[in-house]
Amino acid sequence: MKKLDQYIIKTFFGPFLFIFSVLFFIFIVNIIWTQMSQLTGKGLTYGEILKLLFYLGMNVVSMVLPLTILLSSIMTFGDFGERYELAAMKAAGISLLRVMMPLLVTVGFLAGILFFFSNNVIPNFQRKAKNMLFNIVSSKPAINFTPGVFIDQISGYSVKFDKIYGEGGEKLEGVFLHKNASPYDNQQTIIAKKGKFAPAEDRNYLKLILYNGYVYEDNISGKPYEERKKQPNQSVKFDSLVYHFDISELINNAIEQEKITEDYRFQTYTEVNKTLEKNRKTNISMINSLTSPVLTQTNSYVQYIDKLKTKDKIIKEQYKIDTLKTDKKLEVLWGAYSKVDVLKTSIASNETAIADTVKNHNKIVMYQQRIVSYSFTCIIFFLIGASLGSIIRKGGMGLPVIIAIVIFIIFYVLNLTVENISWKGKLNPYLAAWIPNFVLFPFSVWITYKALTDSQLFDIEKYKALFKPLIERFSKPKEHERYQ
Repeated sequence: MKKLDQYIIKTFFGPFLFIFSVLFFIFIVNIIWTQMSQLTGKGLTYGEILKLLFYLGMNVVSMVLPLTILLSSIMTFGDFGERYELAAMKAAGISLLRVMMPLLVTVGFLAGILFFFSNNVIPNFQRKAKNMLFNIVSSKPAINFTPGVFIDQISGYSVKFDKIYGEGGEKLEGVFLHKNASPYDNQQTIIAKKGKFAPAEDRNYLKLILYNGYVYEDNISGKPYEERKKQPNQSVKFDSLVYHFDISELINNAIEQEKITEDYRFQTYTEVNKTLEKNRKTNISMINSLTSPVLTQTNSYVQYIDKLKTKDKIIKEQYKIDTLKTDKKLEVLWGAYSKVDVLKTSIASNETAIADTVKNHNKIVMYQQRIVSYSFTCIIFFLIGASLGSIIRKGGMGLPVIIAIVIFIIFYVLNLTVENISWKGKLNPYLAAWIPNFVLFPFSVWITYKALTDSQLFDIEKYKALFKPLIERFSKPKEHERYQ
């Protein structure tokens, strides 16, 4: 490798490492904010929290790396232009394409690493993060209570607290406990004005002390139906009541015990292919089972009862509504309205089921295609960044950063737009995953051509001269101002 190539690569990796670290930290902070409610108060060690953030952070590499390449390439070539190093290279007979070549090879290598990372590493870390989050949420059910909301995390009970306060969230107001039981089992509901959580001797139980409330209970288990109807309501008033919830199933979950394994986001490119093939067969059989609600009707005519002298006769054959009496006509019209309403509900249900199936299929396809497409995005962003940097000839964190952020926002918005359109089934998911690249690739080729031909793309004077005739036509000439 020539010294010039070494110097170019060394200059590129300086801002690359700095920008990657900053962007990675920003994305991690965003993850921390979104997951903060699930991490606080769980009794987790710092090591477990850092491990979870590390697992979650690996997923953002696929977005951070292309943006880092875009920013660092603009800054690198902007610095070359600002320090006149690019002009010196051209004066020595080295073309811009030759200057870009070592970094193009380097970025191609980084794109290959990103593909390997997205295909092999990220799915594994996604699975670990998903299972850790699931086990963290279920490991401390007492902390997961939300004021004013019924929760059923504790097996066999529905619980609601109007207010939760105190330093550790141990004090309660407006307590409502309901035992989830079948209509044939004993029913129990507890209402209390105040309460608090307290440490239990057995860690497999959650201890709850209640104050000033009532216990409503119906002992109907094993009793005949007629006796259950006569069963009087029973209520017991209490000043204080200690209640224990069995949470052994929840707290015995290991933090990294893997319970969630079936998800396309945990699979490699080839494994997703098998999932898609399996889903196609399932979707076809499901859609075939959704028969037309009109065809399911055994009789397309609205039936009505015709009262004769001896017996009631159910009319099923075809008839004209004008031949019926007023009361029968209203009966038939109501029956027709009810039948149409059922048909509309059935059709809407079928459409929802098909839309959900299409959305799930398209999600899987786009996830698979982005494993590859983001690697090509790295190369496209490098071409754009290197060309813009050589044209702007301005390094540092000012103008290059603004231009890079604008380009990335365009890419990101395009990504989200085609994603939503594809989820609705209005765009082929294979095409949707590549549209952002298809849009930016011609721009990257054009901007590279402009850089190679030394185009003054950002020369303000050039644009002023272009619009000068138009400005002079609509502006009045200023009179000569004499010196006073």
